[in-house]
Amino acid sequence: MRLRDETFDLANLAAYNLYLLVGPSHLYLAAADVERRKFVALEEYALTTGGLPALAAQHDFLGQRGWNAVRLAVTGRAFTLLPAPLFRPGDEAAALQLHHTPAPTEIVRHTTHPGLELVNVFAADTALANWLTATHGTAGRLLHHTSALLAGLVHQRGAAAPRHLYLNAGQQELTLVVLGQHLEYCNVFSCTTAEDVVYYTILVMQELALDPDQDEVTVWGDLTPDSAVFSLLRTYVRNVRFGSRPGNVQYSYRLNDVFEYRYFDLFSLHFC
Repeated sequence: MRLRDETFDLANLAAYNLYLLVGPSHLYLAAADVERRKFVALEEYALTTGGLPALAAQHDFLGQRGWNAVRLAVTGRAFTLLPAPLFRPGDEAAALQLHHTPAPTEIVRHTTHPGLELVNVFAADTALANWLTATHGTAGRLLHHTSALLAGLVHQRGAAAPRHLYLNAGQQELTLVVLGQHLEYCNVFSCTTAEDVVYYTILVMQELALDPDQDEVTVWGDLTPDSAVFSLLRTYVRNVRFGSRPGNVQYSYRLNDVFEYRYFDLFSLHFC
């Protein structure tokens, strides 16, 4: 998929932010006009040998310098969220070690969430991090996709929103978030079937005393309204609905045929 607004000017990259979301086998990218606060490009690619750096070498703008900002988010379960007052720079590896042992090919990084007073510590592929630095320099920022998801949720909810369960389905992964006055839960599960998605959703609802017959669940992600995941989920959760795109930004008409609940975490990089 490759959708581009005719106003997207590759000769003036300083006018745009570039957002990248890297999954196990796919790259999702979006570009936003900074001044107009408008998404003008949305693209999706299957990754092959060499991953993003190999794709960028053949792409018309991925490897170009000069963007206003570049934000690259990685998916996966190798992350942990810590209260900001308890985190000290330099403790990243020790904090992540409780949940994930980094491979020799991985680097450990962290990002902060001032609005939630949290720090996200995560592992990313070293070659990917090196590519971001070498290609985009100080304009590039590496994050975990849960940081984008949380930023988008906080932006969309507002200050007085009630306690709620949010579900984001990715490539063989499921991210579940419960937000009330504060973040109560955030985790990523490996899922290969619709039954997996329902199992973890109900499990989290039970653990956090949410009622499948009463409490609403909002769904985003890589699925369709007639998908097995959504159909089965509606069997067990009475009030389930698809979410919408992040607000207070505009979207090119080229994106009109894209489901509103797709690419929420990618678009939410705009608020990181």
